[in-house]
Amino acid sequence: MTAFVHETVSRDSRYSGPIFEVFTDRVTMSGGNTVTRDIVQAKGAVGVVALDDVGRVALICQYRHAVGARLWELPAGLRDVAGEDLVVGARRELAEEADLRAGRWDQLIDLHTSPGFTDESIRLFLARDLTAVPESERHSRTDEEADIELHWFDLDEAVAMIFRGDITNAAAVGGLFAAARARDEGWATLRPVTS
Repeated sequence: MTAFVHETVSRDSRYSGPIFEVFTDRVTMSGGNTVTRDIVQAKGAVGVVALDDVGRVALICQYRHAVGARLWELPAGLRDVAGEDLVVGARRELAEEADLRAGRWDQLIDLHTSPGFTDESIRLFLARDLTAVPESERHSRTDEEADIELHWFDLDEAVAMIFRGDITNAAAVGGLFAAARARDEGWATLRPVTS
């Protein structure tokens, strides 16, 4: 099969904000046409499947305005600290959103969240050997993070929650499935955080 080279003929900036930028591109397509596509360029994100010593996963429940609902999610956040290594960002997010630290980190999976219109990607890590962040060192949460609720679920129960429609956040779905599969394979599929 011959791959067609898609060329961006033109790009117009539509919006630039602190989290993402929006562009309208004119792009050549495989069929020979030139089409218009709106593209959201995002900062990217990191997320954490945090498993305790008895196989429970830490899930947070957080309000998401775009869908007007509280969602079950993994501790996660934007790559909004310039030059920050991905695993360092994951450590920060785990501490800020779940008040947890981990002694062991592995790379789990990479996801493109919605490649039909955005380049946003998220790297998910597996965190184990968990300890609580001391009360005096905990992050002060504001805005949508102010009422985050942390709950622990057996990993298999969390996977069942996906099938019941209780967990719909794409990163959580991917991360929980990947963690369950990695566990079932004796953790042999995990990659080092440096890969």
